[in-house]
Amino acid sequence: MKSLDGKNKPEKKEEDSPAVDAGISVDDALELLKKYNEDPFHITHGEMVGKLMRYYAEKYDAKNADFWQVVGILHDLDWEKWQDEEQHTVKAAELLKEAGVNPQVAHSIQTHNSDNNTELPKPELKMERVLWAVDELSGLLGAVIRMYPSHSAEDLNLKSVKKKYKNKKFAAGCDRDYIEKGAELNDMDIDELLASMIDAAKAVDLK
Repeated sequence: MKSLDGKNKPEKKEEDSPAVDAGISVDDALELLKKYNEDPFHITHGEMVGKLMRYYAEKYDAKNADFWQVVGILHDLDWEKWQDEEQHTVKAAELLKEAGVNPQVAHSIQTHNSDNNTELPKPELKMERVLWAVDELSGLLGAVIRMYPSHSAEDLNLKSVKKKYKNKKFAAGCDRDYIEKGAELNDMDIDELLASMIDAAKAVDLK
């Protein structure tokens, strides 16, 4: 089974990736998220995407685990107060600049909205392609988890998740085309992406 390291195309080895300072700590990134978001759902989503990003970073780019997690936490920084699909992440870049965050964080965040705004950068770095895959699918997995009596990611399994995935009325707000592009960006089919994300969800206790 493939994993999100994209084995069908050459990737930089972890030791070849330089360490990058996000210009903000993980804890401060969470506080910045809470500064512009009050809805518990948005805060939880940012936290969970951050944890999932760190999970994958520890596999493929461990020295930059904090950077990956910060990008995950802040990827929807501007969404609650400025809900404009085309301008989503544009305002976030302004907020991050004001906070003294490394511009690379804003760049990476903007890639996940490049389909809605063609002026934004496309996901090219491995971390950006993983963010695309993790973002929307984590929402669908969270919806599945909330259906279980246990409310635990430990009960996730590929058969039940795939059934819910195919039912477009379930978690209808989770864009299947976006999820499929996430699989494509990581050289995976949808079953491989679902299986990888189920493992990740269990590892971080996705809510």
